Amino acid sequence: MGTMLGGAGNLREMGGLPGNWADMTPEQKRDHRLKNFINPPQVNFVSEEARNNYRIRAQRMADVICVREPDRVPVNLPVGNLPYTEYGITLRTAMYDYDQAVKACRQFNEKHSDELEHFAAPWITSARVMEILDYKLYSWPGHGTPMNTPSYQFVEGEYMTADEYDALILDPSDYWFRTYLPRVFGTFKPFAMLRPWTDLVEIVNLVQLMPFASPEMQDTLQKLIEVGKEFQRFGSAMAAMGPSGIENGYPASMGAFCKAPFDTLGDSLRGTAPILKDMFRRPEKLLEALDVVADFTIQSVLSSPNINNIFQVTYPLHKGADGWMSQKQFDTFYWPSLKKVMDALIQEGLVQHMFAEGGYNTRLDSINEFPKGMVSWYFDKTDMAEAKKILGDKCSIQGNVPSSLIVTGTPEDVKAYCKKLIEDCGPGGGYLLCAGAIPDNPKLETVRAMYESVVEYGVYKK
Repeated sequence: MGTMLGGAGNLREMGGLPGNWADMTPEQKRDHRLKNFINPPQVNFVSEEARNNYRIRAQRMADVICVREPDRVPVNLPVGNLPYTEYGITLRTAMYDYDQAVKACRQFNEKHSDELEHFAAPWITSARVMEILDYKLYSWPGHGTPMNTPSYQFVEGEYMTADEYDALILDPSDYWFRTYLPRVFGTFKPFAMLRPWTDLVEIVNLVQLMPFASPEMQDTLQKLIEVGKEFQRFGSAMAAMGPSGIENGYPASMGAFCKAPFDTLGDSLRGTAPILKDMFRRPEKLLEALDVVADFTIQSVLSSPNINNIFQVTYPLHKGADGWMSQKQFDTFYWPSLKKVMDALIQEGLVQHMFAEGGYNTRLDSINEFPKGMVSWYFDKTDMAEAKKILGDKCSIQGNVPSSLIVTGTPEDVKAYCKKLIEDCGPGGGYLLCAGAIPDNPKLETVRAMYESVVEYGVYKK
């Protein structure tokens, strides 16, 4: 990780970063990343029109990130599973039959991409891979939920016990490999038989590899080969989609994925009730673990294979929302480790895209601590006018069109709601219109109304 991002200039240039990267400010690094986003190298656009459309749309997004007024308020439409329902298949079918998922998205784009300024691609995880691995953290249609369920569901559990904090703190990788993964992937259960890899220092220690002689371990290794073959099938199906959204003129901005350290511990390891109890029963140990999780989170993002070619890191924030904990607890347990991660990634010019699930009305004053144009807040149920007032000078904001309105409202209802959001949040720039969350079963007419609202009400007068 240090060599890739902090080493010699020739390594940087090979990876797409200038040789003076270490001497550049975070803002200069961000601008370099955004420049490559607006003018992506080595993209074969399908037409000159697609190239021009891409640059207009990418510049619009870059202006919003930097808290400037673009030509028009951009919009991120909550299309969700519309491509599948219009094609006549369920999410389950899409997750198991990749070819059908591709055909559904291709048909949707042929009908609607121009009118909606949106390019649909299969946003799915291979259900076959999750089945082979016996994945415990999620249920999906036909596997823990009804066959026609339109989304995944997280399955929370206490996958790390309270007496294992020291093991996590001492060696996170070893804990992950030999303790955590065998609990959340049934197929990895034999990994618990292994000794730490650091025991393999002399030939006499090769006996530590005896677990590989067990039928259970060999079955695990065989299933990993099956996973690899399934990913090959998945990749071949996705390649059959044809030119990507970028090549057709539609920017993609997801970038890297990240989580708040408290959410990593509270979602996937300890579980909600245990970690909230840990704040009272073992606060020092929790804080020590959060610092360790922050460190390996930073390392994980910065060692991502494509890190030099992205400009944004996206976080889904779960347990820091209004009502989950007091402000003092937020300031003690949630925010410091999250800010540590954000600060480190900002230093590399990466925009922090924070999806604040639930409400963040009580948090607005305490999260406004970053340089202008380095953080984008995506709100679910937060007062947007207040967010604009408190954060709008330094942060871009988006969100808060209710999912319920997209599913049950009329186009007129949606337009009126979006018009008010644009009036409250658009002045001065730094605003993108989107839903607070992606709804299940959105209606085409309400999604279309969202797009029409930015065309009608979101144009800046120059």
